[in-house]
Amino acid sequence: MVVVGAGMAGVQTAVALREKGFGGPVTVLGAEPHPPYDRPPLSKALLLGTAESSAFDIDFATLSVRLRLGLDVTGLRPGARELDTARGPVPYDVLVIATGAEPITLPGTESLPAVHLLRTLDDAERLRPVLGRRQRVVVVGAGWIGAEFTTAAREAGCAVTVVEAAGRPLAGVLPAEVAAPMTGWYAECGADLLTDARVAGVEPGAVILADGRRLAADAVVVGIGARPATGWLAGSGIELGPDGAIVADERLRTSLPEVYAVGDCASFPSARYGERLLVHHWDNALQGPRTVAAQVVGETDEVYDPVPYFWSEQFGRFVQYAGHHADGDTLVWRGDPAESAWSVVWLRDGAPTALLAVDRPRDLAQGRKLIEAGARLDPERTADPSVPLRKAVL
Repeated sequence: MVVVGAGMAGVQTAVALREKGFGGPVTVLGAEPHPPYDRPPLSKALLLGTAESSAFDIDFATLSVRLRLGLDVTGLRPGARELDTARGPVPYDVLVIATGAEPITLPGTESLPAVHLLRTLDDAERLRPVLGRRQRVVVVGAGWIGAEFTTAAREAGCAVTVVEAAGRPLAGVLPAEVAAPMTGWYAECGADLLTDARVAGVEPGAVILADGRRLAADAVVVGIGARPATGWLAGSGIELGPDGAIVADERLRTSLPEVYAVGDCASFPSARYGERLLVHHWDNALQGPRTVAAQVVGETDEVYDPVPYFWSEQFGRFVQYAGHHADGDTLVWRGDPAESAWSVVWLRDGAPTALLAVDRPRDLAQGRKLIEAGARLDPERTADPSVPLRKAVL
C-alpha cells in the first residue's frame, strides 16, 4: 500500500488502514521534508508565533507506517504499477492519491521575494517575520484564507489593504446578501477592503491596480484560490475532470484499477446533492480516508456522500458552514446580521441543504444533523432564532 501525499488526507488514510485491520506494508510519500502537519494553524497560531508546531500527534513507527519525506512524485505508470520519483521508481499494489491542492499564483509574481502564498509550513515561516516587523501588507483575495491572514496581520499590528477583484468578499462561495454583512468586518478590524479592484502588477514597495492606483506594500500575500495538485498525473491515463480534479466514484475509486483518490485532489458524485462535488476543506480530508480504508479491506458497502463542513476563525468570529447550497435554494435568515451572532439556512422543497452559522455553533450542530437526516423544516419556525432548529422539524 502506497499513499502519495503526507497531508491530512494521506496521513489519515494510513491511520484508517491500520484501524480497519490492514496488516500489509504501508508507505506514505511526502513532497515536503517536514514531518506531517496540520494546516489550519498555519494562518493562525503558527503565523503569530503562539504555537511551536502543528505536527500530527501520530506515532508512525508504532503503526508500522513508513514515511518517505522530501520526495517528489513525478509520474504514474499504471501498467508497471510504479510511481516515478527523483530517487527511482516506487512500486505499489494498491495506491492512494492524496496530493491535495496547490495555490493559484498571481501571474508574473512567482519569483518576487515580497510576494507570498500561505499553503505550507515554509510559507508560514516566511511570513512570520513580516508580521513581526509590522510591515505594510497587501492581501490579494478576500476569500477564507485572505480573511484569516488579514485577521492575524491586524492582530500583529500590520497595516493591511485587501484587494478583491469581485464586488464583495467570498463572491464565488456565498450570495451577495449573505456576504454583504461580512464586508464590514474588514473595516471593523482596521483593514482597508477594496472591491472591484484588479492587480495589474507588483513592483518593489507597491502593488499597481488596473485603474492606476498604487498601494504601498512591503509584502504581498496572494489568496486567490487553489487547484487540485494533479499535474504529475499527465499521461497516466487516470481520468481528470475539467477542474483538474481526479474523477473518483462513490467509493473514491479512480478510473485505474487499485488506485483511489481522496481529499482536495479528487471530486466525487453526491447522491445527496445530485452533482459531483470538489471539496477543498479539512473535514473532507478527514472523512474520505475512512471510506478508502473500508474498500481496501473489503467493506465494499461503504459509500462516500458526506455533508461537507468547514469552519473559519476571522475578525473575532467563528464562522461555520455545513452542506452545499444551489442558487435556486430558498434562503432563510436566523437573526440579524448586524448583530454579533446569526445564521442562514438554505431550504430545497422544505429540506435544509446547507447552513452558515456565525457564532451560533448550536445552529450548526443541529443543522448538520438535519441535513444528514433529510428532515423537512417549517420555514417560519426556522426563521425564529429563538427556536432551536431541531424544534422546527415538521
